[in-house]
Amino acid sequence: MSDILKRVSDIGIIPVIAFNSVEEAVPLCKALVAGGLPAAEVTFRTACAEDCIRIINQEVPDMLLGAGTVLTVDQADRAMAAGAKFIVAPGYDPKVTQHVIDNGCIMVPGTATPGEMQQAMNQGCEVLKFFPAEANGGVAMLKNIGAALKSAKWMCTGGVSAKNVNDYLGYDQIVAVGGTWMCKSELIKAGRWDETSALCKEAVRTMLGFELAHVGVNCEDEGEAEATAKALCALFGLDYKAGNSSIFAGKAVECMKKPGRGKNGHIAIGTNSVDRAVYHLGRQGVEFLEESRMVDAKGRTKAIYLKQELSGFALHLVQK
Repeated sequence: MSDILKRVSDIGIIPVIAFNSVEEAVPLCKALVAGGLPAAEVTFRTACAEDCIRIINQEVPDMLLGAGTVLTVDQADRAMAAGAKFIVAPGYDPKVTQHVIDNGCIMVPGTATPGEMQQAMNQGCEVLKFFPAEANGGVAMLKNIGAALKSAKWMCTGGVSAKNVNDYLGYDQIVAVGGTWMCKSELIKAGRWDETSALCKEAVRTMLGFELAHVGVNCEDEGEAEATAKALCALFGLDYKAGNSSIFAGKAVECMKKPGRGKNGHIAIGTNSVDRAVYHLGRQGVEFLEESRMVDAKGRTKAIYLKQELSGFALHLVQK
């Protein structure tokens, strides 16, 4: 996957914006960046779209900008000249798709059927837009199609909201979703940028879904780990589960057979996507121990430690 599409995947939620004026462009995008969503699909449904993309590129360089609702070669040329890093269309037009690819830009064509998807993939599109997602059967439809098109990757828009965002992002062939729920028109018109940032932060929290997974307790040896786990199980009726390096008392306490990271042990925080969590926490200045990264067969991170420790405990992200 290209670096741009990898960044789209890491961000996870791409706000879709139809600007009413150039004056809205910079303050809204600064609000998105402050809220943790440094990306946008600026739709060509309004006359100022091209100028908005151009001024955002100049004034808010942290933004990853795509152009949406691109229907013609002329619109694609204008969007690319203004600085759009990827082009999105509501449907699949082979001529426009090939023109964008030939000009070295990323094309994300709109598709709704396996036939369209297969043609777009064979033309060289790494990621496809599934639109309108909910009206076309949502995640259930894509899981059926994905069983046959195993290398297909989708960005889904149309009916995606805070209520179902994790249904979509929980399917590994969906790299991102596009939505408008964090960019409410009444807030934009009123210039209430702090409230827009707050909605973005809430969207990111919902997507990442942080929660306590377990606490690891450093024991001196296997005997102490066994005794500690058994005592907890006896006191609270927890299930005893022995592993190679630790023993669990229920799901919340892990007794280490020998001291591990952290003076006292570690705190494991579960998340819906470790890779997205690493990206979003990294934007806040959090650093990670790369040597601790564990990946699954598909190359996705399933666990990693932070460099930071708190009160003698190492901090550990784990995939839910």
